[in-house]
Amino acid sequence: MRPVLVYTASRIVLFVVTLGVLRLLGLQNPLVLILAAFLVSGIASYVLLSKQRDAVSQRISNKIDRPESQDD
Repeated sequence: MRPVLVYTASRIVLFVVTLGVLRLLGLQNPLVLILAAFLVSGIASYVLLSKQRDAVSQRISNKIDRPESQDD
């Protein structure tokens, strides 16, 4: 569960930081500000959070591949 939490928290922090930077750069319209922050943080997370994304993917893959116990 930890890799999922780390990745999610990192994405949220990156979005909030991007939102703040774009606000400081002069974007005033809230809808445009949120959409731009979503787009920029999504692209940045693709590059900056690749290790965390790989860890989440590995964790999910391990959960899927693990055989379930037979409770009879």
